[in-house]
Amino acid sequence: MKKWLIAILMVALFVLVACSDSTEESSTENGSDSDDTEDVTEGASGEGKVTVWAWDMNFNIKALEIAKEHYQAINPNVEFEIIENAQDDIVQRLNTSLSSGTTRGLPNIVLIEDYRAQSFLNAYPDSFHPITGAFNADDFAPYKLAPTSFGGENYGLPFDTGVTGLFVRTDYLEEAGYTADDLSNIDWHEYIEIGKDVYEATGKKMITTDPSDLGLIRTMIQSAGSWYMEDDGVTPNLANNEALKASFEVYKEMVEADIMGFHSDWSQFLQGFNSGDVATVQTGNWISPSIRAEDSHAGLWKVVEQPRLSGVEGAVNASNLGGSSWYVIDIDGKEDAVDFLAQTFGSNVDFYQDLVTEIGAIGTYSPAAEGDAYQLEDDFFQGQSIIATFSEWAEDIPQINYGMHTYAIDDILVVEMQNYLNGKDLDDALADAQAQAEASLN
Repeated sequence: MKKWLIAILMVALFVLVACSDSTEESSTENGSDSDDTEDVTEGASGEGKVTVWAWDMNFNIKALEIAKEHYQAINPNVEFEIIENAQDDIVQRLNTSLSSGTTRGLPNIVLIEDYRAQSFLNAYPDSFHPITGAFNADDFAPYKLAPTSFGGENYGLPFDTGVTGLFVRTDYLEEAGYTADDLSNIDWHEYIEIGKDVYEATGKKMITTDPSDLGLIRTMIQSAGSWYMEDDGVTPNLANNEALKASFEVYKEMVEADIMGFHSDWSQFLQGFNSGDVATVQTGNWISPSIRAEDSHAGLWKVVEQPRLSGVEGAVNASNLGGSSWYVIDIDGKEDAVDFLAQTFGSNVDFYQDLVTEIGAIGTYSPAAEGDAYQLEDDFFQGQSIIATFSEWAEDIPQINYGMHTYAIDDILVVEMQNYLNGKDLDDALADAQAQAEASLN
C-alpha cells in the first residue's frame, strides 16, 4: 500500500513539474517574463469574440470584413460582430455610456473620426486601452499620430487618409489655354487667376463649396501647419492665426471673382461635378469613386496637388480632410482586439492591397504604398497612378493637434465668414470668433 501511494505521489509531482516548465516556456515566448514592453498583444486568446462599431457599409464596414478574412486565416477561432452605426450615433452612444461611467454594451473596437478623437481621449482617458507598441508608429503617415495619441501613448491605430488633391477637368482647362500641369504646385492666388480665365472661356465655376461647412478653410490652414487650436489642443487660436486670416482672404477673393459656386448638401455637391458644372474639385482622395461614377467623363479628369497659401511660412501643397482611426475600449477582450488590429491594419501589406483593389481605400500605412495595387494606372484619370500619388502626398501633410473643438469652432467661424463677406473687418471678425470660442469652450 505504501509503495502504491508513493508511486501516485511521484506521478503527481512529475505532472506538476512538467506543467510548471510548460507555463514558464509559454510566458517567455509571449514576452511576459522579458523586458520587451512592446508586446501589448500578450494575453490574446485567439478564441474570443471581437465586436466592432463603424459607419459606412461600403467603405469602413467593407474594410473590416476584409480585415476579418485576413485575421481568421491565422486565427480561425476568433469570432467577430461588426455593427454598422451612423457616425453621429456612435458619437452619441459613446458619450452617453462613458460619461455615465459604464462600458456595458460598448464594443471592443470603435472607429472615431480624427477631428473628434482628442475630445474623447481628454474626456475619458481611462476608458480607452493604449496600444503603444502593438504597431510601428513610424510606418504610418506622421500627420496621423498627433490626433491618435494622448499623454505620450498611442491610442488609435491609424486607418484611412483624407489626403487632399485638386481634381481638374482637363477639357475645360484646354478651352482656356491651360493644361493640368499649369495647376500643379501653385498657390491659391494663381489658382484664382486661372479660374477667371476658365470661367470666361467656358462659363463654368472653378469650384463649389457649402457655406455652412468650412472644410475648404480647414484644408488651407492645415497645409500651413496651423489649426483652430494652439498646440495644446485646448486654447483657441483664431484672432492672431496667420494661416486662418490668409484662408479667409482667399475664400473672399474667390467669391468676389465669381469663380465659386455654392451647394447646400452632399447630393448637390456630387451633382456639381458629375453634371459638368465645375472645372475643379478640391477635397479628400475619398471623392475619387464619386467622380469616377460618371462614366461619360472617363479620360477628362486628372489630379494635381492642392494649391498652397502664399505668404504664409511653412505652407505646402498638401493637406488633409477627414480620415479616421481605430480605438480599443478598455473592457474584456481588449487583448484580442489589439491583436486583430496589429495583424491587419497595423502591419499587413497584402491586406492593404486588397483594400485598394476592392474598395479603393487608401490607408496611411506607408509600406503598403510599395505594393503592386498602389501602382496601378487609372484610365479614368488619363493613366495616372492616383493611389501612389495620393500616398506620396500624404507623407507631406503637416502634423498638427486637432484638439477638442473642431466642429464647435467651425460653427462660430461660419457666422464670422458671412459677416466678413458682408463687409466686416477681418481682424474684427476673427477677434470676435476668438472671444466667442474662449467664452463657450473653456
